[in-house]
Amino acid sequence: MDDQPAFYCFDAVDWTIEDFEADGFVLDIGGGGEGVIGRLKGRQVVAIDLYEDELKEVAEGPLKIIMDARELKFLDASFNATTAFFSMMYIKTRADHQKVFAEICRVLKPGGTLRIWDVDLAVRPMTEKEIYAVPVNYRVGADVVQTGYGQKWPTEPRGEAYYLQLAEAAGFELISKTRNKNTFFFLLKKK
Repeated sequence: MDDQPAFYCFDAVDWTIEDFEADGFVLDIGGGGEGVIGRLKGRQVVAIDLYEDELKEVAEGPLKIIMDARELKFLDASFNATTAFFSMMYIKTRADHQKVFAEICRVLKPGGTLRIWDVDLAVRPMTEKEIYAVPVNYRVGADVVQTGYGQKWPTEPRGEAYYLQLAEAAGFELISKTRNKNTFFFLLKKK
């Protein structure tokens, strides 16, 4: 009997999600599931997700809306801050990523920020497994949560350079970045 998992598993990573200043509401892209940013900012968060079941998992606090990030239903310049906690990995194509970055830029006020935590898939490890997973341990305030995120391998490499190029093309500039094993964090600002 084969005890090997059906997926390729990256090394576990630990992230501490630091609080940040945000004037007004924070738009959380893919904010369902654990609702990480909702745990951090509570009622200040507008969590959007494609899937109702994901939003139902989120604790009380954030406003939860079923919405496609490729077509945000908000007016231009509605937010000062946007987040995406391991959400970009679930967007399937480059064209979809382009739409999401453009929409985030559109709904942000000038100087608004976008915080992204995600997996660097620039180089695929030697594996025949069709699915990858990354165990993530994150701390929000006093809470420490162990979880994991997984998906089918993308058809093209997606690493820091991929996401940065798309963000810059949409109108963002990189303020800072942090690398943590096979994951990264970007703080971006709308030009």
